Amino acid sequence: MPVRRFPHILALLSLPSLAACGQSAPEGPPPPSADAQAAIRDEGGAPREALGRAIDGVFDDAAVGRTDALVIMKRGSVIAERYGAGIKAETRLPGWSMGQCITALMIGQLVSDGRLRLNESAPVPEWQRPGDPRGAVTLKQLLQMRSGLRHDESGSVGTGRIEAESDRMRMLFLDGRDDMASYAEAQPLEAPAGSTFEQSSASAVILADLASRVLSPDRNPVRRQRAVGDYLKTRVLMPIGMDSTIVGYDRAGTMIGSGMIHASARDWAKLGEFLRHTGSVGGAQVLPRRWVQFMLEPSPREPGYGAGVWLNRAVAGDDAKLYPGTAPRNVFGCIGEYGQYVIGSPDQLLTVVRIGHSDAVQEREVHDRLGSLLALFPGGKE
Repeated sequence: MPVRRFPHILALLSLPSLAACGQSAPEGPPPPSADAQAAIRDEGGAPREALGRAIDGVFDDAAVGRTDALVIMKRGSVIAERYGAGIKAETRLPGWSMGQCITALMIGQLVSDGRLRLNESAPVPEWQRPGDPRGAVTLKQLLQMRSGLRHDESGSVGTGRIEAESDRMRMLFLDGRDDMASYAEAQPLEAPAGSTFEQSSASAVILADLASRVLSPDRNPVRRQRAVGDYLKTRVLMPIGMDSTIVGYDRAGTMIGSGMIHASARDWAKLGEFLRHTGSVGGAQVLPRRWVQFMLEPSPREPGYGAGVWLNRAVAGDDAKLYPGTAPRNVFGCIGEYGQYVIGSPDQLLTVVRIGHSDAVQEREVHDRLGSLLALFPGGKE
């Protein structure tokens, strides 16, 4: 009798028996959640499943804290967008220190108008007295955070803990809160002007005060606030398309240029696109190209910082604000505490925005996960 053959059974029998060895077949990575898949309109050249998992990772509460919004733009269009519980596309969200980028843009328009001068002494009246060494501080040095003014940036906003020894906390919430610029401008030099880099919220408040002084010289708080608000709206925010933006002011009518600015996540993304296009919108040059190029050039005292913007030029390490040595060198970021990011990558034609609330450990995880997300897109390597 002929032997009956069962080729498919024989083939299976020829495979190693994993069960006999107490092993199971390796599992692949989990599929993206339904929320992540729904968030993706166009993968923009990234692997779709990997992009979905990366989006899920940014919303992993245990690791990164609370993420309120994630927006990814490529070639000027939103390709992925996801929001946290209770947050909508039009919800205004705090950028914290990301607002310093907006302050620097406003100063750029005033310089372009000839109302402020970049390389001359910052026109703070108290600094102009004979023999006052602060008269050497220039507008450029304030923008690049190398004024030399005494400042302690420590302390966390919004945690209920106020550190009396922190100049930042005193300026925002204690003896400086009613007139923040006066508090910041009263500080002495602790280093020669221009000699050292020091992260300073006070610098942005002083810059906002200088804008107020040229736009409304009479110091009336109501008129100061109106003058700066109108100028900022018509010369910066409306041309960029940041229509949702609201700005905070202190009782002296000074814009809190260090960070009390709220906008929708889409509008924060427009800020990144504006910088990525070196000051143009739809081909129209809103701000002189040379000004945005200046903002994106390394400070003489800190390669990882420009003027109101963090750069991917720092020495690689655990404290790097961006991704030196991995992402393209021209990546830049407007960065705020609690893990706020507007990241622009000109080579990749990308802008990525994350808004939320993270503690110090979670902030680092947000940083790393956004870097991994950026690397998924073509051109993501240095």
